[in-house]
Amino acid sequence: MIEENNLATIPVGPLGIVSMKSCEELGKRVDAYISSWRNERENEHKHTIAFAGYQKDSYLIDAKISRFGSGEAKGSINESVRGKDLYIMTDVTNYNLTYSLCGLTNHMSPDDHFQDLIRIIAAAAGKGKRITVIMPFLYESRQHKRTGRESLDCAVALQELVNLGVENIITFDAHDPRVQNAIPFKGFETVQPAYQFVKGLLRNVKDLEIDSDHLMMISPDEGGMGRAIYLANVLGIDMGMFYKRRDYSKVVNGRNPIVAHEFLGASVEGKDVFIIDDMISSGESMIDVATQLKKRKARRVFMASTFGLFTNGLDRFDQAYKEGIFDKILTTNLTYQTPELLSKPYYINCDMSKYIALLIDTLNHDASISSLLDPVKRIQKCIDKYKNGETI
Repeated sequence: MIEENNLATIPVGPLGIVSMKSCEELGKRVDAYISSWRNERENEHKHTIAFAGYQKDSYLIDAKISRFGSGEAKGSINESVRGKDLYIMTDVTNYNLTYSLCGLTNHMSPDDHFQDLIRIIAAAAGKGKRITVIMPFLYESRQHKRTGRESLDCAVALQELVNLGVENIITFDAHDPRVQNAIPFKGFETVQPAYQFVKGLLRNVKDLEIDSDHLMMISPDEGGMGRAIYLANVLGIDMGMFYKRRDYSKVVNGRNPIVAHEFLGASVEGKDVFIIDDMISSGESMIDVATQLKKRKARRVFMASTFGLFTNGLDRFDQAYKEGIFDKILTTNLTYQTPELLSKPYYINCDMSKYIALLIDTLNHDASISSLLDPVKRIQKCIDKYKNGETI
């Protein structure tokens, strides 16, 4: 299938994609899309020197991380990257990868993944024409502001990447987009998967009525109001929100425990509700919000989150689903998904590979990605198809 955008500019340089082991499968899917589009694309200049290496079976660069018995490591790139427009993809939350540390098995932490990213950038040794880092879950994005004598980890990490020669950073649903203030002269894009959520829900739930009388958008906290307001306006429905009452006299697992969720908004009685947030960590907050909505006589509860981390496993979700507290969970494949999660009857996987491929393909041509970042028209087209009974 030919891509959705027409590109009339020449590429910045030959395309190269480094898919770190943490997001190997996602990288392969992205590569397959771009290869397919470019082999089908017609361009009168594609045989000129400016388009050298434009049509290939794969744009993936052979790169790897080797580790010593002490746990130390080195990055290596096993082919030339001179003059290439490099896109390095990494998932810093992939805990499924392990390495040997003095004979012990160590699961990789976000710190390990970030250091491996730096190793690959260092291995390129400045020979690439431009480096763009695609980091769906922004490293240390939960430590984005200082409330006491604390480290500013996200800002430090962004500045380190820029100092290594990274020109652009693409992330998804950043916990607080204002972290880009740490690198004001470099490219920073935080992308919302709103269209993929709407498409995933409409594909899997066949009897939704998309109007303010039957559907309501819910923000589980005050920090997520922006994305909920955006989707509510695009869909033409009402919005409600919860705010978290916390006990600031205690710290449990690095945060102040939530005492209660208080609701602000119109009645949800008899309505389907769509809760949207940036991440599901332990899931405690999301399940509590769903429970509160059910107590207020909501009809069906759908939960969507860009990053499904499920740090405490799926047992609580299994129990909540069994009790009828929620109906579906939607998360993306931007982070590691366990086979167990993919097999759950309540889970909807929103594939982001085509979207990332479009971003890379467009940026490689040095073309504007504004239309890709604003999915209003695509969402409206999707809803029209749904209402007309067409396949989405």
